Amino acid sequence: MSDITKSGVLLSVKKIEDERISKSPLILNSIKNLELKGNILNLDLMLSIPQTSVDDELKSKIEKALKTDFPSLEKVNVNIQAKISAHTDKRKETLLPGVKNTIAVASGKGGVGKSTVAVNLAVALAKDGASVGLIDADIYGPSIPLMLGINEKPQIYQKDGKVVMQPLENYGVKMISIGFLVDDNAPVIWRGPMASGAVKQFMSDVNWGELDYLVFDMPPGTGDIQLTLVQTIPLTCAVIVTTPQEVSLIDARKALKMFNRVNVPVAGVVENMSYFIAPDTGKKYDIFGYGGGENLSKELNVPFLGGIPIDPRIRIGGDKGVPIVFDLADTEYSEIIMNISRKLAEQINLINLNSSSKIEILLDDNEN
Repeated sequence: MSDITKSGVLLSVKKIEDERISKSPLILNSIKNLELKGNILNLDLMLSIPQTSVDDELKSKIEKALKTDFPSLEKVNVNIQAKISAHTDKRKETLLPGVKNTIAVASGKGGVGKSTVAVNLAVALAKDGASVGLIDADIYGPSIPLMLGINEKPQIYQKDGKVVMQPLENYGVKMISIGFLVDDNAPVIWRGPMASGAVKQFMSDVNWGELDYLVFDMPPGTGDIQLTLVQTIPLTCAVIVTTPQEVSLIDARKALKMFNRVNVPVAGVVENMSYFIAPDTGKKYDIFGYGGGENLSKELNVPFLGGIPIDPRIRIGGDKGVPIVFDLADTEYSEIIMNISRKLAEQINLINLNSSSKIEILLDDNEN
């Protein structure tokens, strides 16, 4: 039985096919306790997943995998500790003390469906059990209230001698937008510093509470406002949204490089409007070209999180205020977005491990 080591156990767990188990962040330190009593193995395993994702089925899969790889075991007792990793940043802890991770969803140009992606990613993360907030940082074109079906005004009150706003909530996502505070038909005619100041207030003067992820729907472009925002917001990472055609990729490339210059890790690229499948024939059409987002990822050495196809129901959901991952949860399109959100969560775990210098070699011959 001496052949049962942390390395062997980790290799066994990494073989399991389950969307809740992110393979890359699994390291030796993920095993909090490994105790062998005769032919009985007691295992305490920490996974970077929400607590709501832990169930008997997941435990059973791990126990079965270990018994298969170590047939001498009579019994395996698995205890799973669920924890979403947190980004360590002094500015974030000052502005957003209860928020673990901040994500900017950005694009180099408008018209690529950035806000649609931001909304559906936020709802997808919440569906997987995470606590999620969403800031509409696109001050001049706030669309989040419409897409999430909210037309109320946030409550404003005094807390600890300070005026704060209570974020509104729908589909498990807390949110704030300038669209909640101005008339629908009134344009926001502000200079850059005012827009940046509003976004900062959305961080410091809103009662976000405890969040695993706070998503920022950024304004399109790479100008002064965008630069000021990314320097103001203490970001864990950014997600770049593009469409396949070159005219979009040119600007997406600029947006990605902007984040590199301000030392914000890019968690990956999402290609929106990737293709269209005709409902009558099932034939696939690459309306805006093919493979642009994936090629951009390879060119700039960042992960490709996935491609979202064109589907009228995605647009309809945005107009109705019912995101497709909530309204049509059992469709292929919804599952694609759910998988993108899970890949994003995995990349955030890796970014946090790297920034905290906690990366360990998976197979370590010098185990304690």
